[in-house]
Amino acid sequence: MNLHLVLHGLAVKKHADAAAIAEFAGIAPNAAAKLLADAVARGRVIEAQGKFMLAPLARVSLLGEYSREYAALRTSTTFLAAYEAFERINTSLKALITDWQTMTVGGSRVPNTHSDPDYDLGVIDRLGQLHERADRILAKLASEIPRFEYYRRHLHEALERAEGGAIEWISDARILSYHTLWFELHEDVLRILGRQRSE
Repeated sequence: MNLHLVLHGLAVKKHADAAAIAEFAGIAPNAAAKLLADAVARGRVIEAQGKFMLAPLARVSLLGEYSREYAALRTSTTFLAAYEAFERINTSLKALITDWQTMTVGGSRVPNTHSDPDYDLGVIDRLGQLHERADRILAKLASEIPRFEYYRRHLHEALERAEGGAIEWISDARILSYHTLWFELHEDVLRILGRQRSE
């Protein structure tokens, strides 16, 4: 199961170092590093400059593992109900992120330069309200998959940092920002359930 979680972590994150995968999978860093090194040796994982990514064939074989690893979750009424609630909030979050990245000026949507602190604070306040609803759903998901506490913890930390003035923690793709984490969470759940992302 640990190897599956390591490979699954790479599928969700696309590319990551051993420490990030260890935290995602909830295993010791040295155990994650060994599993990754073995996977590299067997051609399932590619390493480049300290980061890892799935080899093409490993992506295909991993897809075949999901129905076996998560058969029980795919029929869990608790998990499926929480997932449906998550998808509803996901729609609200996508709209909120659009409002964070753009704003209406003279009737047209333009990029948000973040030069209007009142506008940004308004969006951050909305995110705080949405997070309260989302966290209750995440708690239900985590009751079925304990490692989902990883998302609860980091989403809360990203929100707190944004509320403290570090606005890059809303959507900066270079860090574990709120939007980055949410995107990974969505990918995680979709893979577990064998669903496709709808755009």
